[in-house]
Amino acid sequence: MPVNAHNGLVYYDLSNGIYHGAPQWPSSPNLNIRTLKYHAKDGMLVQQYEGIMHRSTHMDAQIHVTENGRTLTDYEPWRYFGTGVAVSIPKGKWGVITPDDLEKATPTIRRGDILMINTGSHHNLGDNDNYYAYSPGLYKEAAEWIVERGVKMVGVDVQALDHPLGTKIADHGPGPSHAYLNDEYRALTGRDILDDFPYWEPAHKIMLGAGIPGIENVGGELDAVTGKRCTFMAFPWRWPQGEGCVVRVIAVIDPEQKYRMGGEG
Repeated sequence: MPVNAHNGLVYYDLSNGIYHGAPQWPSSPNLNIRTLKYHAKDGMLVQQYEGIMHRSTHMDAQIHVTENGRTLTDYEPWRYFGTGVAVSIPKGKWGVITPDDLEKATPTIRRGDILMINTGSHHNLGDNDNYYAYSPGLYKEAAEWIVERGVKMVGVDVQALDHPLGTKIADHGPGPSHAYLNDEYRALTGRDILDDFPYWEPAHKIMLGAGIPGIENVGGELDAVTGKRCTFMAFPWRWPQGEGCVVRVIAVIDPEQKYRMGGEG
């Protein structure tokens, strides 16, 4: 029996760690983890965390990108647990996940599914441009497909719910934080970034606005469940004003099909 099995069910952790020095999105405030008390000195261990929730594997709420939008507790709890699929959609530098990619993915994405997308980018996770500035990602059309198909929660193994060139890394919103990328993009394609990515974080706004919680930086044992139908769970804090929260994403597989878990909400 696998070490992560219990009562016939096998559990997989699809989360990246959060720790001092964990990779973080460019321009975000630094994470500080301090030890306030030690066993040898104080008879106990007490640590202090200071930092934003938007780092490592975490969930975004609509209010993060939309004024007066939904907070973490405005999403129905049933959305955080249920059956779904982890699909392989391999993409390289600046690749865009398309509706056709999602339509052809296996297993088939069904209405009411939780969807985890594996582009392969979680293998690049680190304090580097390869993961944060050059990753693939979702954009407007794929987000619209996800909403139309009735997906109830979505996670992706890249730096954000949106393609990096649809974030402030390029000339969007408070950006650009990486102005030099436009020259690189023009040299590669003959076009400016805004010619191909005119909208600022449309995947965030479309999916979160439709009531679909979104999880960024999925990783961990994602490869082990890719291509499979699983039961997923990822619960944020009960934080009424929360706009984002670190989550632990767990996938459960029942090899013997003894249980029926978490159907459509």
